This record gives sequence, structure tokens and C-alpha cells, in this order.
Amino acid sequence: MNTKYEDEDKLLIFEITEEIDHHTTEKIRRKMDNEIKRHMPKKIIFDFNQVTFMDSAGIGMLIGRYKTIKMLGGVAELTNVKPSIKKIFEMCGLVKIIPIVNKCA
Repeated sequence: MNTKYEDEDKLLIFEITEEIDHHTTEKIRRKMDNEIKRHMPKKIIFDFNQVTFMDSAGIGMLIGRYKTIKMLGGVAELTNVKPSIKKIFEMCGLVKIIPIVNKCA
């Protein structure tokens, strides 16, 4: 996973570069939590451009990071979501909590 931080906008972008499943979520979660604590952003964007698979563990991981950013007074967005993953987000109601945007800000 790659991260980008834009200090001017207090924007943190997580470019996820691997499948998100029960084998990888703990590593991804730790890295995201460390970056959120380090930068204290007002907005985080989860970039799914390179994600081809995600299971329920990934949904839980995203909701946890959403709760963290909300406690800091920030917002979260999803971008570059492939149709198969978008369908999962819609079925579980995640898009009602974290909106999908077309591109990074």
C-alpha cells in the first residue's frame, strides 16, 4: 500500500495495491492507523484502483478507519472502485456511509 499526504488540504490518500482479505487486513489496518495518527488528516481517500478482490474483513477494516477519521472530525471517500467491488459495497450498505467519488481530489 502506498500513501500520499497533502499538507495544504490535510488530505491522506491510501493507494491500496493488494487484495483485501483476512490475510492482509491486519497489515493494511496497522499502516493506515499509523498514517492517520501521524498526519491527523481532515479527509482520507481509499483508492481502490489496484484492488481486484475484497472480502468481509476488508469491509470491517474500512468501517474502522471511517470511525477513526470521524472521531477526528474528518471525512472519508472511496475512489477508483471496480464494478465487482462496488457491488459488494452496495450490498452491505457501505456506500451509504463512505461515498464513492470518481477521482481523487
